[in-house]
Amino acid sequence: MELTKNQQQVIDLVKEMNAVELNGLVKALEEEFGVTAAAMVVAGGASAGAAAADAGASDSMNVELADAGQQKIAVIKVVKEALGLDLKSAKELVEKAPVIIKENAKADEAEALKTKLTEAGATVNFK
Repeated sequence: MELTKNQQQVIDLVKEMNAVELNGLVKALEEEFGVTAAAMVVAGGASAGAAAADAGASDSMNVELADAGQQKIAVIKVVKEALGLDLKSAKELVEKAPVIIKENAKADEAEALKTKLTEAGATVNFK
């Protein structure tokens, strides 16, 4: 698929974002255009590409930090390490709980992250 110059610039900017920045961008787009990211995926459901994406979706899941628990500092350290964030970004993300901290993670990666977070005292769900 050929991209316009503007489309390529947007993709390049998104590639440079960390998880917190990308999460904020998605929320801002949802508010600005009155849509949700889930609705955009469903809207293309009739296409073959969407069917292929749905087939791959069963192999991946979103990791939700439901609650940081009593050991918030330990949870922040795990999030910082696992997502490659700076301390401030990791803290902001943890304080937003419940929040998706890892999207489309492979099952084994999601389980490993859940184990680390649970050991640190957090409550984690898969979405």
